[in-house]
Amino acid sequence: MKFSATLATVTLVALAACSAPTPGPAEGSAPPTESTELTVVTHDSFTLPDELKEQFAEETGYEVTYLAPGDAGALVNQLILTKDSPLGDVVYGIDNTFASRADDEGILTDYDSPALPQSSTQFDAAGLTPIDFGDVCINADKDWFEERDLPLPTTLDDLTDPRYKDLLVVTNPASSSPGLAFLIATIGAKGDGYLDYWRSLMDNGTLVTSGWSDAYYTEFSGADGEGPRPLVLSYATSPAFTVEDGESSTVALLGTCFRQIEYAGVLAGAENEAGARAFIDFMLSPKVQRAIPTNLYMYPVVADTPLPEEWVKFAPLPTQPIEVSADRISENRDQWIRDWTEATSDF
Repeated sequence: MKFSATLATVTLVALAACSAPTPGPAEGSAPPTESTELTVVTHDSFTLPDELKEQFAEETGYEVTYLAPGDAGALVNQLILTKDSPLGDVVYGIDNTFASRADDEGILTDYDSPALPQSSTQFDAAGLTPIDFGDVCINADKDWFEERDLPLPTTLDDLTDPRYKDLLVVTNPASSSPGLAFLIATIGAKGDGYLDYWRSLMDNGTLVTSGWSDAYYTEFSGADGEGPRPLVLSYATSPAFTVEDGESSTVALLGTCFRQIEYAGVLAGAENEAGARAFIDFMLSPKVQRAIPTNLYMYPVVADTPLPEEWVKFAPLPTQPIEVSADRISENRDQWIRDWTEATSDF
């Protein structure tokens, strides 16, 4: 989730020479590769606290480098383009809209982490280990609507109502991970009629920006934004970060949500496969799972992880998020984006 963006390469030098144990090879298989260096490739919103990164380096003895080539889509594209000479050993940040593509392109090596509880296998994807999840939803500026005595929209259909003309800003599915998630949500809800739905959205004055930051911080009237639009594509957890005096000024419209799951995986051709496995186990550890809500702005995948008080009150998960199968996304993703681009190009 993009509440802050860090596009940087950070090198953490191990302060100890001890190595954390990783599962041994299956009988008859080659042992995992290992070296003193580990390269972690992430999306550009990987904001795990430095003290946790340093702790991982200390515990394993690896010299760890973090690379962030872009958002989830750019991340997968770069890994595919460089698969013959991998960028690193392990990846974090591939989401369920791109997971099947990563597997189809052969950029991953299977690993079943012993740290993943059975309750989390509902999020399984080929070649990947689930780490966290959240819901992409339309958010509303409550104060804006209250001041105008206008009821909040609650459904996707409401967003095409003339009462909400020129109020919504979303992001481009060709360049934005939440934008793609929302496009898929409309496909899950509207089926073959999704392009007609989008034409109705655009006729109702919907604005499309290239990325989440522009939509949320520039065009949106709520949160820290001073824009003209009180409806924005964001996350179900966003209202937990707009709390003042015990109340949130924003609310997620839980009838508009698509569940986004983020994964980690061992990269095919990794020079330090043992270290990659250790990093995945580390991401599932209690200390990292506890840090995910306040640093990565997602729900931890380990179900019994304690949540911040604000999340319990202001960031509830939808009980019935819109769903589209990974196989269907894999088969149609690129065509959906092309069709969407053509259908909305005249607006």
